[in-house]
Amino acid sequence: MAVTFTGKLCFSEAASPLSHKPLPSLPKSFQFSKVSFAPSAKSTTKIWQDRNGACKARSYFRPSLQMSVSVDTEEVVSDTLFADYKATSAFLFPGQGAQALGMGKEAFSLPAATALFEKAKEILGYDLLEICIEGPKEKLDSTVISQPAIYVASLAAVELLRNREGGQAVIDSIDVTCGLSLGEYTALAFAGAFSFEDGLKLVKLRGEAMQAAADATPSAMTSVIGLNADKVQELCDVANQEVSEEERVQIANFLCPGNYAVSGGVKGVQVVEEKAKSFKARMTVRLAVAGAFHTRFMSPAVSKLEAALAKTQISTPRIPVISNVDAQPHSSPQVIKDILAKQVTSPVQWETTLKTLFGKGLKSSYELGPGKVIAGIIKRIDKNAPPVVNIGI
Repeated sequence: MAVTFTGKLCFSEAASPLSHKPLPSLPKSFQFSKVSFAPSAKSTTKIWQDRNGACKARSYFRPSLQMSVSVDTEEVVSDTLFADYKATSAFLFPGQGAQALGMGKEAFSLPAATALFEKAKEILGYDLLEICIEGPKEKLDSTVISQPAIYVASLAAVELLRNREGGQAVIDSIDVTCGLSLGEYTALAFAGAFSFEDGLKLVKLRGEAMQAAADATPSAMTSVIGLNADKVQELCDVANQEVSEEERVQIANFLCPGNYAVSGGVKGVQVVEEKAKSFKARMTVRLAVAGAFHTRFMSPAVSKLEAALAKTQISTPRIPVISNVDAQPHSSPQVIKDILAKQVTSPVQWETTLKTLFGKGLKSSYELGPGKVIAGIIKRIDKNAPPVVNIGI
């Protein structure tokens, strides 16, 4: 009868616990998915001659214990490797809403960029580049299309930069990266946390799961322009007093001073828009998204993401990638998985992220992908910040 365990093995030396044979390919501490112990026996036959010269034979059975180990490929890594990270030059990747008809045209001029769209076609099952260029716009703007489109286009922009004179030197100089919401996946792919293909599969599932969550419960998002975060929170509190628990709203995107996105039930968002003027907001802008992203309304998407992330090989990024959830870099693959699952229901801490980078002495930044949304946000946060270089596609 075999006995199976799961958990973590630790070795004081790189050697098998049941023999003295070295295990050079295993780390001293690693996760394992299954260890099985099964009793067995080995037979040994002894032959000899007795006093009369006759041959005798006797068999002995020697019990033994066999162990088989199925090891997960991800090594246990500390989550503090980037605790004292530097921020000199950054790549910044846009999120949903940056898409525009015609993006991707420049990919035709570079085989490396075209190859990314070809890989995307294989994974997605449709011609993403054709939709990016020809539309229709309503299709490109849908959550299930726009998220993969921005992910692929942004990484294609990296290839465009690489092909320019001095471009590779710029790429090599980047010591920190981050992305707005969806853009966090692009940043992780650029930093080598997962492959382009695995990242696209996650983004595809993320878009589908968020769309499904939005379809299940009607919800909305609106940008409140002209108020600070405290005033927007007061506005949300007042609106929540007039609607049911299911319709309540919250700040979902902390973008920059004077621009905060509020998400929640349709009725709650409507009340926010109606009362915004009384709080001296300059205006509100209803966002063309499927639903209340980065709130509890996206909870049904979490379990689907967790299941997909559990099957995805994630490595420690080669440079810090700042999380939308807590504005901190993470080095542990398991923590990164947990953070990405939480991200769809957690407010985006973009303002804190950028202020932290500026505080660390950020000298140059590049926005890679469609649009110039991030460049505009940076001007609102710090007028003295160095100009953002846009690498469009």
